[in-house]
This record gives sequence, C-alpha cells and structure tokens, in this order.
Amino acid sequence: MKCQLYKDNDILIECLKKGDENAYVYLLEMYHHKLCVYANSLVKNIYNAEDIVQNVFLRTWEQSSRLKPDHSIKSFLYKSVYNEFIDQYRKKQSLIKLEKTYFDALNEIIHDDNSESLDQIIIVVKKEIQNLPPKCKEVFILSKQEGLTNIEIAEHLNISIKTVEAQITKAFSILRSTMKDKVKVFLLLLFGYGKTIFSKKQLLKT
Repeated sequence: MKCQLYKDNDILIECLKKGDENAYVYLLEMYHHKLCVYANSLVKNIYNAEDIVQNVFLRTWEQSSRLKPDHSIKSFLYKSVYNEFIDQYRKKQSLIKLEKTYFDALNEIIHDDNSESLDQIIIVVKKEIQNLPPKCKEVFILSKQEGLTNIEIAEHLNISIKTVEAQITKAFSILRSTMKDKVKVFLLLLFGYGKTIFSKKQLLKT
C-alpha cells in the first residue's frame, strides 16, 4: 500500500523529508539501476558509474530535509548524477595537471646536467628552513616533519587554526623567495605533491 503512495511525487518527497526509510528503499528500487545505466553512459565505466550513483543516493538521504516538494524527484536524481559526474571529471583533470607538473619538474632536475646534485639541494632546503622565523619554523616542521594536522598543531601550540595556516603559507612564501629556481622546483616536488623521492624526515632532520 505504501509503495502505491510513494508513486506520488509530492508524497514521496514529503516522506523522504521526514526520514522515512521505506521511502528511501522505494527510491533505490525505482531508480538505482536506471541511474547506473545513465551514469555509465557518461563515464563509460560501470564501477565508476556505481560510485557516482551511490554518492548521489547517500547525499540525497543525508540532505533529504532540503528536498523541494514541487520538484520532480526523478529530474533531481538525474541532474544530481550529472553534477556528480562533472565534479569528478574536474577533479580528475586537476589531478592530471598536477601529476604533469610534478613529472615535468622531476624530469627537469634529473636530465639537466648543470643542475645541482640532489644532496646539495637538500642541504640548501634544510638551511633555509632553519632560517625561518621561530614560530614559522616551529609550525612548518610540526606540519612537514612530524606530519601533524593543522588542528593538532593548533591544539599543541595553543593557537588558532587560522594562525597555523597563515604560518605555513608564510613559510612557503619565504622559502620560494629565498631559493633559486632549481631549488623551487625541488620544493614543489617535496611538499607540493603526495609522492616524493625523499622522506620529509630525511630533509628536515637536523
């Protein structure tokens, strides 16, 4: 009987807004497969398509109180799938650009015979870090050597998270301004990308 009620768009949305789990199950049964087919037509990968649809349904449930009764739930779901696809595409493109920057910079260091040795560069970077203003250096090392989060640093030093962010930004700004171009590239490789050829502890060890 309830399933018949849920076929009415307004009733279905109202039930979802109230947190009716049966209404959510009905939504899954009605649209999950159809949305996966649609998402797959966009990404050309069934596993990615299923992830997109899962994200959409999860967000729909978590934010069900924001649903508008005068909107078609079907149109809402399809539009949400499309928006999720666009968001993932943009993130992927940003990652590709970041990876290209990383490998271009790494290639420049490795193949340039005139560049300083990596050991020399490490020495320079260590020296410049030690020359940072005291508070700036302390925050920077806690973040990059100890691997603490900004929240953990703020609690440890009894300062605000905004102050932590400002000190890290200041450290990068100082290091970029005091280093030569080749060392700036290495700074990008070390701190600007998740995978590096040196451990941060090796670089920052005093």
